[in-house]
Amino acid sequence: MAYNDISLREKSIVFIGFMGVGKTTIGEMVAKKLYRDFVDIDQEIEKEFNMPTSQIFKEHGETFFRQKEKEVISRLSKQRLKIISLGGGAFLQEEIQEICLSNCIVFFLDLSWDSWKERISLIIDSRPVLQGRSLEDVEKLFYDRQAIYSNHHSKVETDNLDIEEVANYIVDSLKTAWDIYQP
Repeated sequence: MAYNDISLREKSIVFIGFMGVGKTTIGEMVAKKLYRDFVDIDQEIEKEFNMPTSQIFKEHGETFFRQKEKEVISRLSKQRLKIISLGGGAFLQEEIQEICLSNCIVFFLDLSWDSWKERISLIIDSRPVLQGRSLEDVEKLFYDRQAIYSNHHSKVETDNLDIEEVANYIVDSLKTAWDIYQP
């Protein structure tokens, strides 16, 4: 059976959004609630190279990393019953957008700039794209990427919600959609 023939209930679910928005944490919780396997794309690539993303960027360059990212996402998006967290920059590639939107259910986890700014100290060291950038540069990057993230199947605004609330909302909305579209 071709992957486009996968039923809505069996399609993999992809989380997109800006770095540090909670795609991995929320994805892991949704995976547990739906009894699915969770895959973080950055972690998959890190395992393959046995080094953190920041080191892969330094040693091989961003172009190399983005190509590897596209290969991994392309393969996993065609599998059933996965919960997949993309890196913040992955969805910038048009080919990845097309792959994910045609094969999976794509959720955009949205967080306001003000809420995101409160997290910067927690994530800055682990995000190569943030290295050497001023807060103004990061803010521009944040807003520039919003247009790219607007290509999705569903948007979840996560401001003022805890992880459990976001995960429950996503699971409930999926179950409702499954009941409506494939009872």
